[in-house]
Amino acid sequence: MKDRISIIIYTADEEHNIRDCIASARLLTDSIIVIDSESTDKTVEIAKKEKVPVYTFPRRAYVEPARGFGIEKAITEWVFILDADERITPELAEEIKPFLTYEVKNGAPTHYKISRKNIFENKWLRHGGWWPDYQTRLINKKYFQKWPTAIHSTPVIDGQTGYLQQPLLHYFHGDLSKMVEKTVIFEDIESELLFKANKNVTTATFFRKFLAELYRRLIGHLGFLDGTIGIIESIYQAFSKTITYLYLYEKKNRRAV
Repeated sequence: MKDRISIIIYTADEEHNIRDCIASARLLTDSIIVIDSESTDKTVEIAKKEKVPVYTFPRRAYVEPARGFGIEKAITEWVFILDADERITPELAEEIKPFLTYEVKNGAPTHYKISRKNIFENKWLRHGGWWPDYQTRLINKKYFQKWPTAIHSTPVIDGQTGYLQQPLLHYFHGDLSKMVEKTVIFEDIESELLFKANKNVTTATFFRKFLAELYRRLIGHLGFLDGTIGIIESIYQAFSKTITYLYLYEKKNRRAV
């Protein structure tokens, strides 16, 4: 059964996460592959000490360009997509194992979405729009077509979608400084997409986007019920949304000169 699935772990300077991530992957299989985006820390060294094969993919600001590359490296029927800051639980591993014992036929799902418990400062964010956060992670390779390279893209897979009950654990921030680093990178990319789409932006846009996102996270999705961490996260998401449009404003003004 274990020979029917590979777990593909994507890394980029994840020396503090990779060992625990590999340990969680082994709850399901020993067939593990690391796709590393030119880490400059000890990520690759640790993975190799864990006797996990490592393939290098050119460094990108986000993971989607490496997704299809990793899936191609697996020779098993099924693949499971795992990021270095995620963990498979024993309960999730046990839920997946029965799906590996039969052939996909008669309309059975060819891929499965899995919910994620997004954890910030050791607190599971149940509100603020962070749950259930379904992600396509278990895929039968026979039906996989491609994974678009755009940021936050989703895979193109033939057949039916299934849903698993047990969640992944996602330690998705680390600390505030890492949050800011990600924001600078991701929101610049998002603003470039908006610029190419010729989206308009004015001073009023900054206030509108900040207040709308704050309300959506904090009130609409009840982020305040997660306490101080939920409030911090709601404020930060409003900040991130505003940064996107600040970048867009800058791009429009610079390129208009």
